[in-house]
Amino acid sequence: MRRTFDLVESARMADLRNRLVIGWRSPRTWRLNGPTAAGYPVMEIADAQPVPFPGFDRLILDHAQLQAVMREHRYASWRTALSSVIGVYLITDTRDGRRYVGKADGAENIRQRWNAYATNGHGDNRDSKCLDPKSFRFSLLRVFDPSTPTPVINAAESHFKVALDTRGHGLNPN
Repeated sequence: MRRTFDLVESARMADLRNRLVIGWRSPRTWRLNGPTAAGYPVMEIADAQPVPFPGFDRLILDHAQLQAVMREHRYASWRTALSSVIGVYLITDTRDGRRYVGKADGAENIRQRWNAYATNGHGDNRDSKCLDPKSFRFSLLRVFDPSTPTPVINAAESHFKVALDTRGHGLNPN
């Protein structure tokens, strides 16, 4: 009796895709059947290829990408870059176009602030708690050196709230 399986690709463990290294016995064998392949030893899970940081002004991430940036080894340089700056960011709800302008300042850098969004989906913003973070898109509007005084960052945040009208037609209540 011949068995067949209906295999469907899954997103589970997607960060491990193309990283399995097995002890291949014959350089001329290009395919194996299941029972034969089961006997080949797993040598390692290779490091993921690092993804180069695109730069602060080119960074646009959906929620799933943000979660990957915050947890996957291949984005280590991104986390380092985001840890080095504070600033003003934009979240767009792609379902209806409403926007939220936020900031990371003082002791909290962009990485720390965005990690909250990656972890719980709303970053503890009251008006975002009832929204589905899967439709969020994250980008940076302006970055500052961590030594920048808080009033300068507050002024930049206020400017973008007015320029993007996020108080009247967006997600900023203040």
